[in-house]
Amino acid sequence: MAAPTVTCPTCQRKVAWSADSPFRPFCSERCRLIDLGAWVSEQRGITGDESLPSDGESTAPPGLLDPTDEGDPRH
Repeated sequence: MAAPTVTCPTCQRKVAWSADSPFRPFCSERCRLIDLGAWVSEQRGITGDESLPSDGESTAPPGLLDPTDEGDPRH
């Protein structure tokens, strides 16, 4: 049975989704690095609420300790 194929997000080439394609979903290391560079230079990003809490409220996900919290046992 042939491996399923995906399209390289950078150059649109078809890539086999198998161990023979170590850079999958990219077709090559070059395409992988081009994509990484786009994320690092903020040409790509995940959209979301860009407003930050202004009342000193923690931005940590629920369940994580805020290291500035006086109730934190690490202080």
